Amino acid sequence: MSVTSKDKKPATATKQPYPYKYSSQFVEPDWRRIPGYKEVSEADWNSALWQKRNFIKSVAQLKQVLGDFLPESMALDILKDQAERSTMAMLVPPQMINTMVVEDLKNDPVRRYMIPFYSERDQKWPSHPKATRDSLHEHEMWVVEGLTHRYPTKVLAELLSTCPQYCGHCTRMDLVGQSVPQVSKRKFETGQKDRHEQIIEYLKKTPSVRDVVVSGGDIANLPIQTLEYFVSSLLDIENIRDIRLASKGLMGVPQHFLQDEVLSAFERMGRKAVQRGVSVAVHTHINHAQSLTPLVAKVARKILDMGFRDVRNQGVLLRGVNDSQKALLDLCFKLQDHGHITPYYFYMCDMIPNSEHWRVSLAKAQNLQHDIMGYLPGFATPRIVCDVPFVGKRWVHQTHSYDRVKGISYWTKNYLTSLEWDKPEALTQLYEYFDPIDTLPAEGQAYWIEEAKKA
Repeated sequence: MSVTSKDKKPATATKQPYPYKYSSQFVEPDWRRIPGYKEVSEADWNSALWQKRNFIKSVAQLKQVLGDFLPESMALDILKDQAERSTMAMLVPPQMINTMVVEDLKNDPVRRYMIPFYSERDQKWPSHPKATRDSLHEHEMWVVEGLTHRYPTKVLAELLSTCPQYCGHCTRMDLVGQSVPQVSKRKFETGQKDRHEQIIEYLKKTPSVRDVVVSGGDIANLPIQTLEYFVSSLLDIENIRDIRLASKGLMGVPQHFLQDEVLSAFERMGRKAVQRGVSVAVHTHINHAQSLTPLVAKVARKILDMGFRDVRNQGVLLRGVNDSQKALLDLCFKLQDHGHITPYYFYMCDMIPNSEHWRVSLAKAQNLQHDIMGYLPGFATPRIVCDVPFVGKRWVHQTHSYDRVKGISYWTKNYLTSLEWDKPEALTQLYEYFDPIDTLPAEGQAYWIEEAKKA
């Protein structure tokens, strides 16, 4: 007996492991619920100048803003972390404070990576024995100061060393931000104007490069005239066909991008890119659905309307923040449904010092990639990638081999970085990445205890 369409039950999303349901609710959180912002007008809140003048730079300022939402025990926990563990100075815009669930600050996912507690760090293994300050060796791959040439056709231009917000897990903690008790930061030796000119000159004489990521630091901290001049100079180089502007500030301080002079500059850059037939996109960094608000979506829409090819999101996979099927899909669907932003990558947290409590194992990352497949459109299904030292981005299932007991994965590569242009044997080597030790079985943890003793 055949089954007709009348006999078939309609698909019910609630029976799926992840029950998607479109929600039209999309509003800016009310900043007036926060004690320190209860008298702030809408005009001030939407002012980039007001946001920048009121960045949170200390626990004392945080206490003034949050009041009783920040108990003394939490304040002391943050202070201890800043003194003994944190690799980044405190710098949090009011916009980001407003996306936190201040009523449950201890468990808030945005707070967990922006304002870490000492008690949350792994007390036995705060750092992996193989952790390094410049975990991706970007500085070693500088071909001129601030220009990392790691891939055959792509480069990373670090135009500055500051951001409008400092994330605890920052992969560039070696360079970015002010020095802290744990880290004396690297400094650029060449003046900014000369560095930018040296980058442009290198690209002019290197026709194999077609793709430039413009980053830092964060381009939101670069005077807009300086950014426009640099991007316009890139557009004048015939071999440059893709330009990506990287800014977490698009999420952290969207008010900056809604200023008239910034919008005008982006419009000119977009128009010139269209005339030149070059793809220009903006990459932002949103780790949790809470951080995507109507102000962020407004910026994305304006950028897209100016001729930019795309606004894409590159998040970081962080334990206790977004390491679940629900957290990742909630964010991705919100990016798609409301933000006009394409989910692009989720990076495994890099092996910087004092980051073990944020990192997940490769096995967990592989499982999460499996768990998010099939829900989103293919073009908007993010790839979870491991940025392997001396190699680069690899999909988490691209391992050569994986010792799950010791937590060591082995990877290959198919190109030479600027460190190896005269060393073709690098293409036949295996490169290692390491799971957080607390995720390993007892035998694996015992192995690392012995390795630490040797070190």
